[in-house]
Amino acid sequence: MQKMNYISLATRKKSGAWVWTAVWFAPGNGSHRFYIFSAADAGKVKRLRNFPDIQVAPCTSTGKIIGEAVSGLGQLVDDPSDCARAYGALRAKYGWQMRLLDFFSRLSGRIHRRQVICIELSEPPTCV
Repeated sequence: MQKMNYISLATRKKSGAWVWTAVWFAPGNGSHRFYIFSAADAGKVKRLRNFPDIQVAPCTSTGKIIGEAVSGLGQLVDDPSDCARAYGALRAKYGWQMRLLDFFSRLSGRIHRRQVICIELSEPPTCV
């Protein structure tokens, strides 16, 4: 099993088409649950408000899918303790990269415009 830094998250449009986006992810509680974050006004967040079903596949940093997709559900997280847990997991995994991103997000005032997303997969992925 190879440890991945990126997964491609697919969210569904109203037309039924899937939109794939490379994202950072970190493990949550359980082997099927993971956290990601995004800008609160990003397309994936808007699509998740309409349709909670997702797909996830291992990918490169450029978004090239390199493995099998797994289906699941995505949920927007608003509880402050859950958000803190998610950011703690992301900082533990990505270390200085996440801290640097947080630093620049604070400087630009965008850190409070983030949305944490919890994804729950139907089966454990083979890429994490």
